[in-house]
Amino acid sequence: MRIIFMGTPDFSVSVLDALIDAGHEIAAVYCQPPRPAGRGKKDRPTPVHARADALGLEVRHPVSLRNDAAQAEFAALYADVAVVVAYGLILPQAILDAPKLGCLNIHASLLPRWRGAAPIHRAIMAGDAETGVCIMQMDAGLDTGAVLLRAATPIGAQETTAQLHDRLSEIGSAAIVETLSKLETLTPEPQPEGGVTYAEKIDKAEARIDWTASAVEVDRKIRGLSPFPGAYTEIDGQRVKILASRLVPAEGTAGTFLDDALTIACGSGAVQLLRLQRAGKGAQDADVFLRGFPLKAGQTI
Repeated sequence: MRIIFMGTPDFSVSVLDALIDAGHEIAAVYCQPPRPAGRGKKDRPTPVHARADALGLEVRHPVSLRNDAAQAEFAALYADVAVVVAYGLILPQAILDAPKLGCLNIHASLLPRWRGAAPIHRAIMAGDAETGVCIMQMDAGLDTGAVLLRAATPIGAQETTAQLHDRLSEIGSAAIVETLSKLETLTPEPQPEGGVTYAEKIDKAEARIDWTASAVEVDRKIRGLSPFPGAYTEIDGQRVKILASRLVPAEGTAGTFLDDALTIACGSGAVQLLRLQRAGKGAQDADVFLRGFPLKAGQTI
């Protein structure tokens, strides 16, 4: 098929590669514009932009698709279908209607659960047992279109958003290739009206750990916000991000270290911290962290 690919972050890169490996023609790649990044604040292309450049594909990064010129340029590509995955712009109706077979979205949840911006984070933070990917026919609503294909996967007991993100990217890549191969025979399944939840964008204000919460809640927050923005706490006046943890069958006063191996009591139960990051430092496994920042049983946060 002749495809317009629309995506921006790392999650989308493997999808682009999979479409090319499957023999599809990429008419053009749409992504977000380069933005200032790093210490020098120089414009940096997005991961999809960089990958498309490396593949010799035409890259477009309009600030908006709501003007006549941008819509005419899109339609002039005469695509069979547009594949959209974490693109970052709302598509107006003229864009949705331009490809012969419409626009297909790869969404990282089992719709209608977790429509919206942060489905991977929210699934972990809510304690969902499973998640997955849906290939959806796009319409004017927010992730409301009919579903063509579903692929479910369990969420691991210690899985972080980073780890689940990478797995779902690969699942989504395989799912879109399968969908395109069967597109003329698949029956669109309207989403049920019940079970709708929204994955609100992650706010950094959510990231502070409340040690009076249950260990289950604390562990979910740590894993769900890893690596970004990173759940954090303050230890001896220093802000420390907690990037990985596990539940431990122990009890104590909330916010107290129960041993010399970074086990902390919560409102009920306890968690052991497995990977941490001090401000201005790189992320470290617990044993390495303790060599430079020793903490003992009985200390409190």
